[in-house]
Amino acid sequence: MNPVKPGETPRTPWIVGVSGASGTPYAAAVLRALLAAGESVDLVVSRASRLTLLDETGISFRDAHWRDDLREWLSRGADGKPGTFSVDIDAVRHWSAGDLAAGPSSGSYPTRGMLIVPASTASVAGVALGLSKDLLQRAASVTLKEGRKLVVAVRETPLNGQTLRHLVTLDDAGATVVPASPAFYAGATHIQDLVDFVAGRVLDAAGVPHRLYRRWQGELGGGSDRAG
Repeated sequence: MNPVKPGETPRTPWIVGVSGASGTPYAAAVLRALLAAGESVDLVVSRASRLTLLDETGISFRDAHWRDDLREWLSRGADGKPGTFSVDIDAVRHWSAGDLAAGPSSGSYPTRGMLIVPASTASVAGVALGLSKDLLQRAASVTLKEGRKLVVAVRETPLNGQTLRHLVTLDDAGATVVPASPAFYAGATHIQDLVDFVAGRVLDAAGVPHRLYRRWQGELGGGSDRAG
C-alpha cells in the first residue's frame, strides 16, 4: 500500500532509477521536468551511480542527507554551474537502493511506471535477466510484471551483442528503449539543450508533457535559425 501521511493526498509516483552509467545530467533533467509537470517521484539512486555522480558533479549523494544532496544536484545545469535551476523537491520520496522491502519492490505499491535514466549495461542485463540484485532492478522487474510503463534510457557505446540481446529482451517484455542520443534539428546552442532533448524523449515515451525541446514542425531550417 502506498503510505499517505496525515494531511497528504494519495500519490501515484513515477519511479526514477539512476544507474551507474555516465549521464547524471540526463537524470537531473528528467527529474526537474517530472516535478515541473506536477508529478510525484520515487527516487532510487544505485550505489554505482553515486560514484558517477561524485565524479561528474562533485556531489556526494547520501541517504541520510538526500534532500540537501538532491536539491544541490538538481540546481546545477549540465555544465555543472550551481544555482542554474530552482527546484521544489517536496514531491520526491527517496528509497535506498539496498532496501528490498521498499514500497516499489511490491506490485501492490501503485506507481505510474518507471524510468531508468541513465541505464548502464549492467542494469539492463540485471533487469533483462530478472536478477533483482538491488531495489532499482527489483522495481523494474515489478514494473514489467504489473504491465506498467518502463522506459530504459541506455547510455553506452559501443553496444556489444550481449547487451543488444538484453535490450531486445526488454523490448519483448514491453519496455521502451530510448538510447541517450541527442538530435540537432532542435537548434541546440548549449550542452543543456542536448541533455534536455534526451530527457524530453524519455518523457515522450512515458507520456509526460514537457517543453524541453523544440519539436519538429516539418519545416527545414528551423534549428539553424534558432542557432543563429
